[in-house]
Amino acid sequence: MRIHHLNCGTMRPLGGRLVNDGGGVFGAARLVCHCLLIETEQGLVLVDTGLGVPDVTTHVENLERSWLRLTRPVLDVAETAAAQVEGLGYRTEDVRHIVLTHLDRDHAGGLPDFPHAQVHVHDVEHQAMLNGPERARFLGHQRQHGPKWNLHGSAGGERWFGFEAVRDLPGLPPEILLIPLAGHTRGHTGVAVRRSDGRWLLHAGDAYFFHGEMAEQPRCTPVLSRFQNRVQVLGPQRRRNQDRLHDLVTAHRGQVDVFCAHDPIEFDRHLRQSSTVES
Repeated sequence: MRIHHLNCGTMRPLGGRLVNDGGGVFGAARLVCHCLLIETEQGLVLVDTGLGVPDVTTHVENLERSWLRLTRPVLDVAETAAAQVEGLGYRTEDVRHIVLTHLDRDHAGGLPDFPHAQVHVHDVEHQAMLNGPERARFLGHQRQHGPKWNLHGSAGGERWFGFEAVRDLPGLPPEILLIPLAGHTRGHTGVAVRRSDGRWLLHAGDAYFFHGEMAEQPRCTPVLSRFQNRVQVLGPQRRRNQDRLHDLVTAHRGQVDVFCAHDPIEFDRHLRQSSTVES
């Protein structure tokens, strides 16, 4: 497999170093939508989609004014997963599978750009989207095309470094796993990908927001700490899973590389290592 790290949606919230390290407090910070594009024998696999073409063109208003004011997204078509897939010489139809950490707008926005893909998501997340008390946070225009849902539960999974793991995802290689990490949303998951050298990548989605939360002495910036508490659905579970991720990084740093969806430091580190990671 070959793994590409893509930024599928830059955001520029105000707050400077209160959001990210460095700089002043009055300028714009930088956040990303860190997605993975995996080349497999079964076709292309996307892990999260960021914002889609409709989100940044015809349906901007559907992202909601409050979210637009808060995150100040760049709204660049060139950053969409569809544009980047085509920039690598593929067609959007070559994306056979999409694996979502959760269904928030900045993670599932690209679904309409890949209508033929199987969409893998935890069944609790799908149920929350349909009739959960927080269902309004999941935007209807991002699923009007009728995604080909492939739902997965946690029952019968095996252990993965102490976590429950959903294995045997239909159509996907066994090196790709769902790791339930509820809290930010009810059915939030991480996505683990094993490289041929035996090292794992764990896309932790929004289980945390700042690279310092995985440091030896965990810390988070004031704005991101407040934001996590504001948007969480299951606070105790989120904090417990965040602690478990920190323990995982501490105990298995040489075996597992953990990163979250929005931290630019982590994203840039992967690009410096290689714009395309062979595994």
